[in-house]
Amino acid sequence: MAQHDLIRRFLFEDLGIRGQWVKLTHSWQIARALQKSPVAAQDQLGQALAAVALLASTIKFKGSLILQTQGSGAIKTLVAQATHDRKIRGLVHCDDLETVNDSLFGKGQLILTISGDNAHPYQGIVPLESDNLATAIEAYFSQSEQLETRLWLIADANQAVGLLVQALPGQANSDENWQRVNILANTITSAELLELDCETLLYRLFNEEQVRLFDPEPIGFDCSCSREKIETILRLMGRPELESILAEQGKIEVNCEFCNSYFQFDKVDIENLLQWQKNMPGDNQTRH
Repeated sequence: MAQHDLIRRFLFEDLGIRGQWVKLTHSWQIARALQKSPVAAQDQLGQALAAVALLASTIKFKGSLILQTQGSGAIKTLVAQATHDRKIRGLVHCDDLETVNDSLFGKGQLILTISGDNAHPYQGIVPLESDNLATAIEAYFSQSEQLETRLWLIADANQAVGLLVQALPGQANSDENWQRVNILANTITSAELLELDCETLLYRLFNEEQVRLFDPEPIGFDCSCSREKIETILRLMGRPELESILAEQGKIEVNCEFCNSYFQFDKVDIENLLQWQKNMPGDNQTRH
């Protein structure tokens, strides 16, 4: 049975260990097509999107989880986001790899930010010392959450796949059980990750364990940008700055780097949105 654009959660009964598996196909191809970076950088974006989809499924929240890298290597910007309702988006900006004699990330840091609707953002930062995102994320859980975690990520032109195995928080986990599951999981190959569906993969790795597999949860690409949100940002800039841009360029142009949506505002548009802001406290009419 083909499995695409979904996440599967699973649980090792009585061991205090959980796992998640994710496969992105159509959603990954949309995100990839919107980025013009070299293939090596795009593959890192695919891994990052698989990672945030997995991580978002491990927590209960309403908002978004964002993974961002900052480093001295060829990749200047990598951002991947997953929301509580399993929507993903991401972007990557990269130098020309043919002219850069450096690793993709160089020395830098990986930043994980959880933004909830009714809470202050939570941010965790760990060093990014190689081109392996999975290793950095494992370090984050070990240092910041004190949770034993293993993560495998891979992406190509067609799909991005991830597997996470983690000790459950707040439960007594024996080292023997964790080591056994970890050893079994570590036999996985890149080909198996790319080619096998979740049931077949789990059976191949853990056929002697009691594993409970939960129903699939769909994932999709979605960008939250909109003209209304751009208008809100423009209002915050204030009249003097907006009029200065209009005087210089004749219009204000905004391009979303996640989905390549293009928004344009002329003098009439800007005047309308500023007047709307001025009248907002006593005016509930909808502007067209």
